[in-house]
Amino acid sequence: MQKDSKIYIAGHRGLVGSAILKNLLEKGYSNFITRTHQELDLTDKNAVTDFFKEQKPEYVFLAAAKVGGIIANNTYRADFIYDNLMIQNNVIHQSYIHGVKKLLFLGSTCIYPKNCPQPMKEEYLLTNTLEYTNEPYAIAKIAGIKMCESYNLQYGTNFISVMPTNLYGPNDNFDLEKSHVLPALIRKMHLAKLLKESKYDEIIRDLSMNSIDEAKKYLEKFGVSKNNVEIWGSGKPMREFLWSEDMADACVFIMENRDFKDTYTENIKEIKNTHINIGTGTDISIKNLAILVKDIVGFDGDLVFNENKPDGTMKKLTDVSKLNNLGWKHSVNLEEGVKNIYTWFCNN
Repeated sequence: MQKDSKIYIAGHRGLVGSAILKNLLEKGYSNFITRTHQELDLTDKNAVTDFFKEQKPEYVFLAAAKVGGIIANNTYRADFIYDNLMIQNNVIHQSYIHGVKKLLFLGSTCIYPKNCPQPMKEEYLLTNTLEYTNEPYAIAKIAGIKMCESYNLQYGTNFISVMPTNLYGPNDNFDLEKSHVLPALIRKMHLAKLLKESKYDEIIRDLSMNSIDEAKKYLEKFGVSKNNVEIWGSGKPMREFLWSEDMADACVFIMENRDFKDTYTENIKEIKNTHINIGTGTDISIKNLAILVKDIVGFDGDLVFNENKPDGTMKKLTDVSKLNNLGWKHSVNLEEGVKNIYTWFCNN
């Protein structure tokens, strides 16, 4: 990529896209195309076709997706598979049609089997059944990987797929119903701390409620009180977390320095599993994560683990040796990252 190359970032306001845009700006890139969902519905084939015809981007970061936590994935199953398939199909196909030089497709490590050997290597894709709660989303992302691979093999395109582990950072989703575990823990404990300190005006403002009684009743649904914060499951599952700005740096590194041909071994009969895991290669239990968040937020109540709720997969750790061998390694550790994101949350 040249500093004045025409770069389209799909999903530029989300956790992933905003981090990529920030990284590119810091590196001196200047020629961006961005559209909000209101300006361009990526599930609309005709709208996406017209957009590519008019704008003719040279490079594409496909970071737009419908995302959510366990509850959202399991509740809105049809939305998650339909919206993500449509977004991918439209953007990847039009990138081919209009001669995009390179595309980076962002997926998720939920593409791997529920009982995947640990740490998860790229070669474990499609070797067993998926975790049920996010199966529709995972299938959509697997389809995106295979679409990129297939277009590369048939049409000679240069489309690369990366699978980030659990991300957190600026512009994360802190919605109590739809957020992932780390932002959910931060917001729950922040609100519990405010309850404990009787900072009712801040709680009402945070939740856009009319009264503290209404707010307390609402928070009870999520297991939040001045003395307790409820956490789904046993706390035993192990999870890996990556600072979103580290993830963005990995994505830009790959777009600047690597091509599709670098993602597989030459002279192999079947070219597959060309996607690249992006992570830290280290994990933490949900219980210890909750304790870390509790300490950083400064909530002095109790953590209550509701074992009647699902744990999900017990361990999800990426093998990042492929990424490391391509020349990139993460730099922000979890404690530093949680401090960073709590400061960001309080300021925003």
